[in-house]
Amino acid sequence: MKQRLAWASYGILATLCGLGLAHLVAALTTPATSPVLAVGSAVIDLTPTPMKEWAIRTFGSADKVILVGSVMVGVVLLAGVAGLLARHRLRYGAALLLLLVGVAAAAVLSRPAAVLTDLLPSLVAALAAVLALVWLAHAQRAPDRTEATNTNRRGVLIAAGALGALAVAGGVTGRLVSGLRLRPEDITLPSPTDPAKPFPRGLDDQVPGITAFRTDNADFYRVDTRLDVPVVSADDWTLTVDGDVDEELTLTFDDLVAMELIERDITLTCVSNTVGGPYAGGARWLGVRLTDVLDRAGVGDSADQILSTDVDGMTISTPLALATDGRDALLAVGMNGEPLPREHGFPVRMVVPGLYGFISATKWVTRLTLTTYAEQSAYWTDRDWATDAPIKPSARIDTPAALADVDAGEVVVGGIAWAQYDEGVAGVQVRIDGGPWTDAQLGPDAGNVYWRQWFYKWQAEPGSHRIAARTLTGDGTTQTAVRAEPFPDGASGVHELIVNVG
Repeated sequence: MKQRLAWASYGILATLCGLGLAHLVAALTTPATSPVLAVGSAVIDLTPTPMKEWAIRTFGSADKVILVGSVMVGVVLLAGVAGLLARHRLRYGAALLLLLVGVAAAAVLSRPAAVLTDLLPSLVAALAAVLALVWLAHAQRAPDRTEATNTNRRGVLIAAGALGALAVAGGVTGRLVSGLRLRPEDITLPSPTDPAKPFPRGLDDQVPGITAFRTDNADFYRVDTRLDVPVVSADDWTLTVDGDVDEELTLTFDDLVAMELIERDITLTCVSNTVGGPYAGGARWLGVRLTDVLDRAGVGDSADQILSTDVDGMTISTPLALATDGRDALLAVGMNGEPLPREHGFPVRMVVPGLYGFISATKWVTRLTLTTYAEQSAYWTDRDWATDAPIKPSARIDTPAALADVDAGEVVVGGIAWAQYDEGVAGVQVRIDGGPWTDAQLGPDAGNVYWRQWFYKWQAEPGSHRIAARTLTGDGTTQTAVRAEPFPDGASGVHELIVNVG
């Protein structure tokens, strides 16, 4: 039994050594080519939509960490098997390690923008893992004469210690390098030609527990298919506009920010947001009108979609009619008075008011192709998500929390509501225990495409109570109470929760 455990640990140690060095090489070149991240990304692409939605609902923003952890668990288990195989035939163990790396290499090459040099981390992992396994196997199989026993054990310990140190050093150094590369660039953005109106003071200090009226960059939700954060320099970035245009256009970052910049307060919402979910955020965005860029290229008569592509080949389809109907669709370069954070699309991303992000909010965008849905389809379109997905009006209860224990008497119920491009939020109503709907008080107004805070003072009596909230839109409609899951065009339904009054 001890021998089996020892050989299994050799396979695991050899694999971790290879992965640590591969992670370092990927951090120095392209983080997405790290074998574990490449396999994880391939798993995301191959996972059926219902399972993806379940993961987001269940694990929230920790879904990526859990996915990477699950991939690592699988790798470690197979690495242990490789070690056991090497106990009997070294070449069998080495072959399994090479097979593991081969799967990672295939995942790397499956990336839309992959090039052959992206295989370098996988090649490093293969070479390091096999050499480490060979070293451990030879140390373990040193002559087992009585006088050589101590030498045998010393050799195994030296090999294991050296490889363990190498694995840790590679992994830690890779993380440090990644952290350094992810530091913000020192960029001063021009002032907007068309600034936003002064931002009103919200209810943040008046209603404890309510969502902040403006979401800090560090707290803004992030939902995308990336397990890494692309490192793109503003100096190297370009945007190409092609397809059904009068003249193909290429802009540098300096070209873009030299155009007229506008500033707008816009709430973004992810289509994966369930009723009452956290994937919505309000920010002040700085950028160039998308229509100003399209006008430079000259849009043809046949296009019905903008196929946007990010730095790594990810594609998103935006209905051309909705992007150019007068709403302030942006190629954004700034967020809340700062350059875009890298995790939110630096140096340039799309922001289109009133549309879910999966059809509008391309981060790290590098290409806009004017085309038709019949000619080309994007990542989410291929997975049967809707092509036309306006954000559905909704109200969310932030306080009190579900199943909270509150004291009898006056209880302040509060939250956030949005009705982007439905003429904004005209009102919010609250219902207690299925009774009549009662008007809540609205917080300040930052525009139709920005959310509103709201609160309602409730005289709570002891017992268990159900609280519900709904949005009334500026165009005279009430948000639907019909329940729908996020797939294929966004969730709907009234947010309702239970609290206990003592």
